[in-house]
Amino acid sequence: MPGIFNKIDKIKPAYDATYQSVMFLCKLLLVVDILITTMSVIGRYVPFIPDPAWSEEVVLTCMSYMAVLSAALAIRRGAHIRMTAFDSYLPKNVVKFLDLFSDAAVLALALIMIFVGWKYARGIGSKGSYVSMPKISRFWMYFPVPLAGVAMMIFELEAVYNHIKSFFVKEADQS
Repeated sequence: MPGIFNKIDKIKPAYDATYQSVMFLCKLLLVVDILITTMSVIGRYVPFIPDPAWSEEVVLTCMSYMAVLSAALAIRRGAHIRMTAFDSYLPKNVVKFLDLFSDAAVLALALIMIFVGWKYARGIGSKGSYVSMPKISRFWMYFPVPLAGVAMMIFELEAVYNHIKSFFVKEADQS
């Protein structure tokens, strides 16, 4: 059985590349957020530096992307808050099963985020536009939900696979 896990483990670089891409996007959004906010604040007090009307909406949109994408990053690292108070009192296999069940529930949430979020972004989200930028659809304001759902699904599939693998491969054998 461990042979099949060795074959499946070869796609780990794809998960790493996805993680690095999402991390880069979050960093880029943070820099854009900081620059626009700085320009907006300075523009309020320095007469020759403009304070664009669109700055608040763009900053809030960038923040919504960062919030949901960073949640997906936390899934990959296993950094979400978890109830572990009873883990030391339960048998290891029960804890592994509960972790698997938890990740399956988060995977279901990711699928809901993809399908319902996409439906919402394409529906009501695409019907409006930004107040300060009437040519840009509000689709982009609602798009982070299905986008983060895709990232969460990818990272949760890896987590579920790792839990299943832990039932068959001893901890010393895993790398």
